[in-house]
Amino acid sequence: MSVSKIVAAAASSAGGAGLDVDECFSCHLYDGTGSSQTITNSIDLTEGGLIWVKNRGSAQEHVLFSSETSGVLSSDSTAAISSASLQPTFNSNGFTIPSTTWGALNQTSQEYVSWTFRKAPKFFDVVTWTGNASNRAISHNLGSVPAMIIVKSTSVATDWTVYHVGIDATSPENYHIVLNSTAARSNVERWNSTAPTSTEFTVGASVRVNGTGETYVAYLFAHNNNDGGFGPDGDQDIIKCGSYSGNGSSTGPVIDLGFEPQWLMIKNASTSRDWLIFDNMRGITTGGNDPFLIANGSAAEENNPRIRLTSTGFQPDEVSSDTNNNGETYIYMAIRRGPLAAPDDATKVFDVTAKSYSGQNTTVNSGFSTDFNMLVPNRVGGLYVHDRLRGELDWLRTSSTGAETTETGYPVEFDHQDGIVDKFSGGSNGCWWQWKRAPSYFDVVCYLGDGTSSNGTRTAAIPHNLGVQPEMAWIKRRDATSEWVVAHKDVGAGYLNLNNSFSTYPIGGVNHNDAFTATNFKIGTWQQENNFNYSGATYVAYLFASVAGVSKISSVVHSGTTNVDAGFSNGSRFVLLKRTDADGDWLIWDGTRGIVSGNDPYLALNSTAAEVTNTDYIDPLSSGFTLTSNLTAGTYIYYAIA
Repeated sequence: MSVSKIVAAAASSAGGAGLDVDECFSCHLYDGTGSSQTITNSIDLTEGGLIWVKNRGSAQEHVLFSSETSGVLSSDSTAAISSASLQPTFNSNGFTIPSTTWGALNQTSQEYVSWTFRKAPKFFDVVTWTGNASNRAISHNLGSVPAMIIVKSTSVATDWTVYHVGIDATSPENYHIVLNSTAARSNVERWNSTAPTSTEFTVGASVRVNGTGETYVAYLFAHNNNDGGFGPDGDQDIIKCGSYSGNGSSTGPVIDLGFEPQWLMIKNASTSRDWLIFDNMRGITTGGNDPFLIANGSAAEENNPRIRLTSTGFQPDEVSSDTNNNGETYIYMAIRRGPLAAPDDATKVFDVTAKSYSGQNTTVNSGFSTDFNMLVPNRVGGLYVHDRLRGELDWLRTSSTGAETTETGYPVEFDHQDGIVDKFSGGSNGCWWQWKRAPSYFDVVCYLGDGTSSNGTRTAAIPHNLGVQPEMAWIKRRDATSEWVVAHKDVGAGYLNLNNSFSTYPIGGVNHNDAFTATNFKIGTWQQENNFNYSGATYVAYLFASVAGVSKISSVVHSGTTNVDAGFSNGSRFVLLKRTDADGDWLIWDGTRGIVSGNDPYLALNSTAAEVTNTDYIDPLSSGFTLTSNLTAGTYIYYAIA
């Protein structure tokens, strides 16, 4: 183990800061070029690790490279390792692909997904050995008991052999399953009937795991059980391996991981089915199609409903032998969505772009993977709202009570590393505001209403991953007409699609501090239950909070000229302002369209009116922004981003 890994492990076990999941795992999308290209994904592969690549659009083999081997292995093939010249360079912030036109790795105009696993205690390890055809123990540095072990001979054509803790309830060491096959679990001896430990695992005499003179590689994956040691306080879990029993229903079993995953591998262990791989960069939608790849096959990406994510895990949402046949056992590995720390730079979690459309596929770069986008095609209000969880075709409009619309007219493609592609073809001067989900800053939750309440609050809490109490929440029913309900910590409840004053009557009849906590929210039924908790209805909630130097949510009493100190050092790039003691629009300004000492263009969330350019309601201020005397005196809420 390297010095840096020893230091990180010691710090986390002592209660200090641990690695972030974004330092251990990356799902990175790239386009083939045929030339050498560097993939920068912030993973320090000088520590060692695994790179797994798949061509998404055509039938090409999976290709796996590790720091302990040289050359290509394929999860869908029995072949020995080959093509050492194709081995990427393992860098301190990613990897470099050599110049090649090979379709499985770097063919021009082909789309690829790469999954990178860094060697780190309690997450992942790679070990190699030379076989001796005798039962033997293999040492490892995982720092915990492996929950999944994938073994492949690098010198001879053999099947990939997998140990998984969920394959049997009592003695998983007596079974194995094959990665390059659809086959169900087998009780043929591979592990000498010996359970792995935190320092070693045991292999038998089979040529698949330990043939005389043959060479082998093993990928070891951990299972964190409230002992992961990751995150700012060294107390977070980032990887789980387990099993569940299917129920054969479109509302499948709810798998509680304690976190929302970004990557999932699922295999039916009871019968002959494929190994499915999902990730949230390619898309895992709530109530829509889920792109997945098959680890045991070379087929291009498929796109069908299979699962949905929750704030604490996942749930199969289709009757499918791949993920949810009644009574059958499924094994999985899940990796947590990051980051685990609050942002310290607003440019890493928020972007605003204003430019002309460049046709039906307008690229809008944000510099990060976008989770939530508001757009206005022609700088006319009533913004279109999209988010990664609901998928590219499903849009809502802030000025409308209308249900979620699924059509090809206004799609936003989230399937990109550093922004979105707007596929709307009829716009001219567009404007896009993009958010990334991050602790203490912003979160998105999709949930089902249950119509129940106890003492004015919803009976069952809805988990979220904001990590702090939401200071502002927008909630919209997706499947039927309803208002956009807004809850704000300072002034009660209102409606995003209206210019009404705010009500002192709290959301759902529940005080803000009772309705929202750092881990969940419980909004009651009230007389307007249709808006946030109707039984069986689908909803989306956008949760916002203040982060020092990044974002600020508060209220201000304005009279004359009012300087609003948001705790920033270079002013505000985004300001949302709403009067709450009387009627008033939801006004948006941003630094790209202009926050200047003069007229500042604004749009209104609740209106379809065109951008207003002849008013001076706001001026720049290094610590936030200034409300001018031209703005009517009153009480306002605001949301500012540095």
